Amino acid sequence: MPPLTPLSDQPATPYLLDHLPELHHRHVADSSSTNSELIAAIQEETLSATEMHLLTAETQSAGRGQHGRSWQSPHGNVYLSLYHPVHIPVSGLLSLIIGIELTNMPVIQALNAQLQAQGLTPIGVKWANDLGFYQSPQQRHDLASADMPEPTLTQSESDTANFYQTLPFNKLAGILIEPVTLAGRLVGVVMGVGLNVQATPKLTAKTSEGMSYQAISLQDIRQMIEPTTDASSLPSLRDIYQQMSKALMAAMTRFEHLGLEKPTGHTYYLDSFLQQFASMDALSGLRLRVTQEHKSENNTLMGQACGVDTHGCLQLHQDNGNISALFTGRIDVIDKA
Repeated sequence: MPPLTPLSDQPATPYLLDHLPELHHRHVADSSSTNSELIAAIQEETLSATEMHLLTAETQSAGRGQHGRSWQSPHGNVYLSLYHPVHIPVSGLLSLIIGIELTNMPVIQALNAQLQAQGLTPIGVKWANDLGFYQSPQQRHDLASADMPEPTLTQSESDTANFYQTLPFNKLAGILIEPVTLAGRLVGVVMGVGLNVQATPKLTAKTSEGMSYQAISLQDIRQMIEPTTDASSLPSLRDIYQQMSKALMAAMTRFEHLGLEKPTGHTYYLDSFLQQFASMDALSGLRLRVTQEHKSENNTLMGQACGVDTHGCLQLHQDNGNISALFTGRIDVIDKA
């Protein structure tokens, strides 16, 4: 199999996944953005658009999240992008399927089993692109005991949070999906994931960019469960790369199977997805404030989250009794306390 054309002058490291040669994996010490580098390499045709390519990095100097937001990338975490050729249009279902497969990774399953055994909220999939959980009152106490940083808010953000008693989302991982085109034709998709493993980015009002969340890492959660443990109790970064790569390939396979199902026929894969997502939905049953921007104006909807529809849209049972399917929007969870 032909070698991967270098994307960086940085040398390869032992993180190379020799057991997955079909991924043409390259690991670098530093990347501006693993997603950006892969997309550029495909569009410049230094990498084949008909094969899978995996790029991982120890840190990123210009990591990106949704809607152009920055993604802080300290050492000790996983920054991974997988290019996969596609033959069907990419939809909002893909990020949710990726979220399910990432939550199914052994490292997260093991932590979730321990969280649930202690009566704590497990790591779940937050519509539309994140992994993590909202804090119950008990978890807020436990996280405070674990010396977790609180987000720094501006005065206006603080006033809004106090008025609505919003719950911060503990963000463990983010997903960034970007289509790749050549000569105006869709040829593939880059699936990027940033996972906080050992390091917790220190967020301020500026770096959280107005979003009601705070960062959390696998190590933070491990210490919350067993305060005396250390990082050695987690799998190695190499093992996590392996688990994540398999999760992304499994997600693309599931997504392609969904594309083969006829809307009027048997929908085994769609039904399986909806059932699994419901069991991992981090927003399930929570009261939400959803802010949507349209033509520089904000529209705010209030209601209860009630899953997703067959297109991957968030379903919101509004206070007026209507159920809306939302394709995009900023989510704030309102504390019932």
